[in-house]
Amino acid sequence: MISISEQQMFATRGQRFMRWMQRILLLSGVLALSYVALILIGAKLYQKYALLSLDKQILAGEQHQAGDPRPAIKEGDVLGRIEIPRIGVSVAVLQGTTSQTLRLGVGHIQGTALPGEPGNIGIAGHRDTYFRGLKDIRRDDEIQIQTAIGLDKYKVDWVQITVPSDGSVLAPTTESALTLVTCYPFYYIGAAPKRFVVHAHRL
Repeated sequence: MISISEQQMFATRGQRFMRWMQRILLLSGVLALSYVALILIGAKLYQKYALLSLDKQILAGEQHQAGDPRPAIKEGDVLGRIEIPRIGVSVAVLQGTTSQTLRLGVGHIQGTALPGEPGNIGIAGHRDTYFRGLKDIRRDDEIQIQTAIGLDKYKVDWVQITVPSDGSVLAPTTESALTLVTCYPFYYIGAAPKRFVVHAHRL
């Protein structure tokens, strides 16, 4: 049989173990929250940098000579800024859709028309950050894209839910169009199984 003193010793050890586990869990929670906060602060600061970068591009575009070669575009470059006034979306459009790029802004989808050019422009963003507001978008909402060469306005035609493998929404078009893509459902935990697609035509 276990003596009373042994029972007390086991109880004391158990209490110490629980206290240490509580401290470890608390520390883990604080570190996780701190990491998220740093990511969000970094992204917010980057948005300010992106706006300044776009202003410089606009100024350079005004001084651009016709026929000068366009510099090569690489992953993460600032291409412009997208705004949807009614739902409060305002974010830098960057080149590419890597995880790093989409942490800092929304990304131009490779293989689609570039912002400011004719064709179907594809832009992707995270549903839990910059494109969260798309859940409230409606037909006929206005979307604006500011680039170094000017301001383009679009009007929403339709919104639909599709699967990730459906590439038809990003197919090239002869008219100037804009397609926004984010994951769906908006409040899904983990890798979302569907895509939320917004299509608009240029005004």
